[in-house]
Amino acid sequence: MKTKIAVFFGGRSTEHEISVISANQAMHAINKDKYEVIPVYITKQGKWYTGDALMDVANYRDTKSLLAKCREVYMRPVYGDYKLYTVKKPLFGSDVLTELDVVIPVLHGSNGEDGTFEGILDSIGIPYAGCGVLASANGMDKITMKMILQASGIPVVDYVWFTDKQWAKQKDSLIAEIEEKIGYPAIVKPANLGSSVGIGRATDRQQLIERVEDARHYSTRIIVEHMVEHLQEINCSVLGDCDDYITSVLEEPIKSGEILSYEDKYMGGSKGAKGMQASQKRIPADLPDAETARIRFLAGETFRVLSCHGVSRVDMIIDRDNRNIYVNEINTIPGSLSFYLWEATDIPFDVLMDRLVSLALKRKRDAATKTVSYDQNIFSLGGGVKGGTKGKFGTK
Repeated sequence: MKTKIAVFFGGRSTEHEISVISANQAMHAINKDKYEVIPVYITKQGKWYTGDALMDVANYRDTKSLLAKCREVYMRPVYGDYKLYTVKKPLFGSDVLTELDVVIPVLHGSNGEDGTFEGILDSIGIPYAGCGVLASANGMDKITMKMILQASGIPVVDYVWFTDKQWAKQKDSLIAEIEEKIGYPAIVKPANLGSSVGIGRATDRQQLIERVEDARHYSTRIIVEHMVEHLQEINCSVLGDCDDYITSVLEEPIKSGEILSYEDKYMGGSKGAKGMQASQKRIPADLPDAETARIRFLAGETFRVLSCHGVSRVDMIIDRDNRNIYVNEINTIPGSLSFYLWEATDIPFDVLMDRLVSLALKRKRDAATKTVSYDQNIFSLGGGVKGGTKGKFGTK
């Protein structure tokens, strides 16, 4: 029997449409002789649907018509229950639509790439590809990510972070700290979004205020970074787990302005969005061998110290003035799953998907060797717990 793979995509995220594109690319790349693919689309309202019509990106131009061809589904948050249920139970027969073997999340951005969805899958216990809760949460949040990397000796640019509430109460002192520690130009970012959403450059105090006010619309946590003026952006993908991984060839994205924009990444300079592979880039990046080796090493170290799993993309910055290299961020579910980088590294897309399934199953086997609870019931020992729930024996 074929292994049943559910690919989850869409979601309550500003990167919803990009997730649809990435997932469709991945689903069409999966070897159908070996696997059965079940698409599960999460709407912007958080409802789950499945159906063959979800396999064609063109159908998403009219979402209402698309969903009319699909069935609303859900999974129960019960450990060991891998079934996909229909919301509308048939008059006769079971409400079980199918039973899944593996999940591949292709959910970019918040409510998917940040560990929230991964937590659901962990609760159910189903094998899934990609980073777990911890790595997803830390990788998504630019603040905690930089803290971990900095503490691990991985170079990042100087930064200041704060919450939207702090900004409202301590604006003047935060501006003073930013100007003293970072100066201008600076770059302002929501802490937990990707795809260049809410990101802006500030060359003076007034622009800084405007950029922070914009970023506050997207996140409760804001980060302001030193902006490398003469920068070269280089990306590297990593595949495996934190104990055993490989790195891809490098790419240099080509941007149309000062910051690599949403359109640069996904529109490819045209009106038809085709995912990250449509963006303009140089593959492999034209760099000296020593710099290439250094970037691949830092990408691997970033993947390792964040305890990543599956496929990720690490985005780097080179300062053209002094050739210093910094890690900018990690994408734990990268656009297009970075398949174009692996194809350039002699790993075809179908092989990449096969490896993700294998990694998911291996992690499940490894997890089964760990103790998560005890069979012994302490309430049955010695005639019950002394002192009741409020006694000293009923507390930690």
